[in-house]
Amino acid sequence: MADEVDQANDQVEYLVRVALHRRPALSTAVSATECEDCESPIPEARRAAVSGCMTCIDCQSLRERRG
Repeated sequence: MADEVDQANDQVEYLVRVALHRRPALSTAVSATECEDCESPIPEARRAAVSGCMTCIDCQSLRERRG
């Protein structure tokens, strides 16, 4: 029984490490003031919330839908 629990714990530990490794790194880049796609101003709230953003919400949504 103890071996099964140890194996399960090892597997969980491994999966957590893999998930953390795949997670995108937090960006510290400066956000753009204008969208690089439509050239509209990017609101201050978005620039503060999404460090390094280069697009407005609408253009980013469109990019994500297109894949």
